Amino acid sequence: MLEILQDILIILLAGYMTWDNGSGVQVIGSWPVCTGFIMGLITGDWHTSLVIGGTLQLMSLGVTALGGASIPEYGVATIVSIFIATRTGVSTGEAVAVGLPVGMLTLQLDVFVKYVNTFFAHWEQKLLHQKKFSQMQVAYILSVFIWSLKYVIPVTAVVIFGAPLVNLVTKAIPTWFTTGLEVAGNMLPVLGVGLLLHYMPVKKHLSFLIAGFVLSAYLNLPILGVALLGAAAGYIIYRNETEKTKNASYCLENDMEGDDFDE
Repeated sequence: MLEILQDILIILLAGYMTWDNGSGVQVIGSWPVCTGFIMGLITGDWHTSLVIGGTLQLMSLGVTALGGASIPEYGVATIVSIFIATRTGVSTGEAVAVGLPVGMLTLQLDVFVKYVNTFFAHWEQKLLHQKKFSQMQVAYILSVFIWSLKYVIPVTAVVIFGAPLVNLVTKAIPTWFTTGLEVAGNMLPVLGVGLLLHYMPVKKHLSFLIAGFVLSAYLNLPILGVALLGAAAGYIIYRNETEKTKNASYCLENDMEGDDFDE
């Protein structure tokens, strides 16, 4: 009975993510770390949920959907990975390696749903010109329902068929293959950090990157401590840059006043 209730809540979470991500409210959006927190509440396995959420959050860094672009749905991948890990007992690396392809598949559903919702957008525009506002509201609700299917369909399929299928597959495939999946899953956060560094001014602040690596790898400072030191360094850089901007503006104003006086 508890598992049935959890299954229903997981599917409802997938539907809520659609509304939250598209309404502008953005309470949890589709951020893996926030989704992992909610999945921890549902499943009761906080450690697994937060580890998987944090892993996929690291991988999704530097990846964003601009305009009408479609990207892998890391929120769906988080739900699927946590569900697989908690129901089958596989490692977090294997679970992520299974859940991530589902998030990639959801990208194709996203493209299809956008095409379908184009019809609803034109329908709502037509009803607006006809001043049929109540019917326009119904069309809007239908479009939201269609939009939610891109999350609900894959999550529902995994909830119904995922755990038995994964159990069957893990028993059939050799150990070296599951080990490879686990290694690949553990490498994904490194890929996410690499993608993020690609878009950041690493050469300008290379010393901070090296210092953070030394503190973590050689001095065994906890990640929270390294993060706090990074935040302090970022604040110092922000203050210095702000002061430079103020001084430059002050000098420019003085030069302009001096030119006016000379005239």
